[in-house]
Amino acid sequence: MEIDEAKKELAKLKREATEIAGKIHDIVEDTLWSEYERLKPLSEELIAKCESFYAFKRSNGL
Repeated sequence: MEIDEAKKELAKLKREATEIAGKIHDIVEDTLWSEYERLKPLSEELIAKCESFYAFKRSNGL
């Protein structure tokens, strides 16, 4: 994979993780008591996305 393509993919993974973190933030700030059950699945999704980000970064020497 070319370096520019790899950087774009890394940016995509980072954006996806940030979007999930934003959802968690919104729940905590606005609807914690009515939507708290969404925190665990979103947290697990965020952890998986961060792990993908770092694995991709390592495997592509970024």
